[in-house]
Amino acid sequence: MKIDILLGLQWGDEGKGKVVDLITPNYDIIARFQGGPNAGHSLEFNNIKHVLHIIPSGIFHPEKINIIGNGVVIDPLSFKEEIDKLLEMNIDSTKNLHISSKAHLILPTHRLLDAAQEAAKGKSKIGSTLKGIGPTYTDKIGRNGLRVGDILTPNFIEKYQKLKEQHIFLLNQYEYDYEPALAKCEQDWLDSLNTLKKFNIIESEYEINRYLSEKVSILAEGAQGTLLDVDFGSYPFVTSSNTVAAGVCSGLGVAPSFTGKVVGIVKAYCTRVGSGPFPTELFDETGEMLRKNGHEFGSTTGRPRRCGWLDLVVLKYAIMLNGVTEIVLTKADVLSGFDEIKVCTAYDVNGQIVERVPFDNNASIKPVYQSFKGWKEDITMIKEYGKLPLELRNYIDFIEKETQVKISIVSVGPDRNASINK
Repeated sequence: MKIDILLGLQWGDEGKGKVVDLITPNYDIIARFQGGPNAGHSLEFNNIKHVLHIIPSGIFHPEKINIIGNGVVIDPLSFKEEIDKLLEMNIDSTKNLHISSKAHLILPTHRLLDAAQEAAKGKSKIGSTLKGIGPTYTDKIGRNGLRVGDILTPNFIEKYQKLKEQHIFLLNQYEYDYEPALAKCEQDWLDSLNTLKKFNIIESEYEINRYLSEKVSILAEGAQGTLLDVDFGSYPFVTSSNTVAAGVCSGLGVAPSFTGKVVGIVKAYCTRVGSGPFPTELFDETGEMLRKNGHEFGSTTGRPRRCGWLDLVVLKYAIMLNGVTEIVLTKADVLSGFDEIKVCTAYDVNGQIVERVPFDNNASIKPVYQSFKGWKEDITMIKEYGKLPLELRNYIDFIEKETQVKISIVSVGPDRNASINK
């Protein structure tokens, strides 16, 4: 049995949560392998929108097991808030949500360090979600971090105080006024550990490999997007983990030989939250129309997303890095109403036409576009691929031809049922 992988091929916000929820019936286990509460996976069913941050998107299927892997960083306070919201819906996730003992903890001082470091960057700030992600992964790599398994040890508070003091020393170097915020949230954070202790804390690498040996089907769920990968994204405007398919191996503890198909989620256009290069970004009324039609505001931050046309240069790059075997195209309905739709097929970099992502974020990049005729029809109620507007099908055919990857599902609305198998 192989572990299948689902991840985003752009800058995040591609609609991964909806797609995981949609295909969860095909799997026994859904496992998150990286990221933390900086993720915002939106799902909609029964006319209710749900946003998950740490918990895998298969949680609304009570018969399925959900695992938070070792590559994830967990803020116990944010985790408790998610659990409480599920309880309001009569979903007791203690029964089917397991947590890796090796997942690292986000401390209150990690969030304060995130804010202090971002403020110190001034105009060079990267647009952090200020959830403490970067400082937590920094402590992980620096071998200073605390892990979920530590909360079960008798000297946990001693370990916590030691790391907190290290953080306070750094905060003082930034001359950051941390005391009011820390006093406000620290006790709540410590209390929230009791919620974490209610769950099955597991050695997830052993359990996942056992499930694979027993031929149990597993889907690995990614967060953020390929172009935010700490190694291959638009560095330094990236997240702090490996968002690409290779991150599954280290984030769940599985060998490369046990990975199966890779489902890449692609929005029918492009969006980005935060700073960093975005070659096809639109600053006119077309970009504003995309934002309005697509309700493009961050699930985690609420910030307006930057919007632009589909970029095949970065899409092909993401497909190469991840070994994508099939694409799910989301938010096709948002393009309804445009007279003309454009796709970036190459870059003009200082007068030279290139089809690679430049190393230099400051390079003068002009997108080279190919135009397509738009369509006016509302497609949100269409259930069969052949009934979609010809213009949209031509657009999809072009993407498949250029990427050499089949599009298996087309999403035409936010609800889990607004999806068409191609």
